Amino acid sequence: MTDRKDIDLAVLRARLEERRTEILAHLSHSEDYRKPVELDQQAVGRLSRMDALQNQQMHLEQERRRNAELARIEKTLQRMNEDAYGHCHNCGKEIQKKRLEFDPTTPLCVECADRVSHV
Repeated sequence: MTDRKDIDLAVLRARLEERRTEILAHLSHSEDYRKPVELDQQAVGRLSRMDALQNQQMHLEQERRRNAELARIEKTLQRMNEDAYGHCHNCGKEIQKKRLEFDPTTPLCVECADRVSHV
């Protein structure tokens, strides 16, 4: 792979590591939402229990998205360590600098991402 001198890897790495820290902090606080919602009609009415179940599902989806983002960050940091960062996984061309600055975890160039989104 060619060396990407046009992008500041140190800045992008710092952003990714900071975001990873934020995600890990959120994940450690979300354990309460994984617990089953109790069926206690005296303490929680039917509508309140439905709200609690819906709230739990929203938190579980947020956790799923954080885990997916965390996996993308880990893969990106690995690519940076292996000097494979900044090149499209599909075609091998360099990913545009602005695209990487916007989303450092993107593995595809604009053209390949566009093709994937239309499939």
